[in-house]
Amino acid sequence: MTSPTAAIPARDLDSSWLRHPIVLTAWCMVAAFGTYACMYGFRKPFTAAPFATEPFGDGFKTLLVTSQVLGYTVSKFLGIRIIAAMPAARRVVTLLGLIGGAQLALVLFAILPRPLNIACLFLNGLPLGMVFGLVLGFLEGRRMTEAFVAGLCTSFILADGFAKSVGAWLLASGIPERWMPATAGMLFLAPLLAFVFMLQHIPPPTRADISARSERLPMSREDRLRWIRRHGLGLLFIATAYLLLTVIRSLRADFAPEIWAAFGTQGQPGIFTRSELWVAAGVMLANGSLVCVQDNRKAFFLSLAISITGLLLALVAVLLLRRAFISPFGFMVLLGLGLYLPYVAVHTTVFERLIALTRDRGNIGYLMYLADSAGYLGYAAVMLGRDWIRPSGGFLDFFLQATNLGATLAMAAFAAAAWQFRPWRAAAVASSEGG
Repeated sequence: MTSPTAAIPARDLDSSWLRHPIVLTAWCMVAAFGTYACMYGFRKPFTAAPFATEPFGDGFKTLLVTSQVLGYTVSKFLGIRIIAAMPAARRVVTLLGLIGGAQLALVLFAILPRPLNIACLFLNGLPLGMVFGLVLGFLEGRRMTEAFVAGLCTSFILADGFAKSVGAWLLASGIPERWMPATAGMLFLAPLLAFVFMLQHIPPPTRADISARSERLPMSREDRLRWIRRHGLGLLFIATAYLLLTVIRSLRADFAPEIWAAFGTQGQPGIFTRSELWVAAGVMLANGSLVCVQDNRKAFFLSLAISITGLLLALVAVLLLRRAFISPFGFMVLLGLGLYLPYVAVHTTVFERLIALTRDRGNIGYLMYLADSAGYLGYAAVMLGRDWIRPSGGFLDFFLQATNLGATLAMAAFAAAAWQFRPWRAAAVASSEGG
């Protein structure tokens, strides 16, 4: 069996000062948060612009978002194999290459005429979809993984709003719509390089980490098929819930300007960030605290319980808004908390503890990309069919109805997953370890 430290440069192994738990935790959280937050600077700023142009009108932005989502979706399917099999030594070079490709696509978006530049958003999303799996590879399989990945996931809560705020600020500063996305990418390039440097110097898991969470290794085709044969139905339920979550969360993220406009709140670039600060704090506290639960089985089922609780919050948020018992800002915060609690739980705990529980050879990247590919395929389908399924009440009414339906079905799927894995016993774990 390959040693988990075999592919790590010797200089990383000499970084003994990074072995202190507090220092390592802070280093990993900052490195992961910063890297993925900067990735959002290449992906999301364009959504702050209306992109209303003839002959498409307001529909041009929908075409741009759909194009990027399609590229992101293809990336997730490619990542099932690529991320699962990625050696540790190739992560950094691959990550930087993907970011460079995404920025080049944004430059082409500014240069090419409309509507030809719609394809550039597809080329932008295609490399970016694999960045998360590469960053996750540095963090998984450790006793503190939940805390590390909570920091990583906080980035796509805060960075989504921050990237929109940067995009809105650039537009207000006079940067043309077509050049705004590429300009935003250039602003995020230098900090990205600094955070990737930090990622590169994270030491490998210790023997105690491996004992508690299992060794994480690149996966062959047979390894991937073994997971499907042994746990396929349970994974299907989790992936279904995640698909529904991805659709609702992505609608809230990509069309936040339209949602705020429906509430009569416009011209406030910082509002995207302010609302997400509260969401990030609650989500990070709830999901990161599971690091205190050492028993993998308990942590796994607690993460499913947190997911169901979050979806209940989302339904309550819609109910309170419809009855005018909550302000638009309060609604966006409560809804964001309800959606991100289960969304982040899947990233931080559900798959991490499932691997630790089963001891099957695998990594989170493989399981996350199974779920992500389904999630973004569903979102792409919604975007392509939005003009046919949107009710006459406008986008906000469509969004609220989608939230009610999606959250209800996702709750049922998480409950089914909990029931599917409920009979798990120590004998099953021993059998799995024996292979």
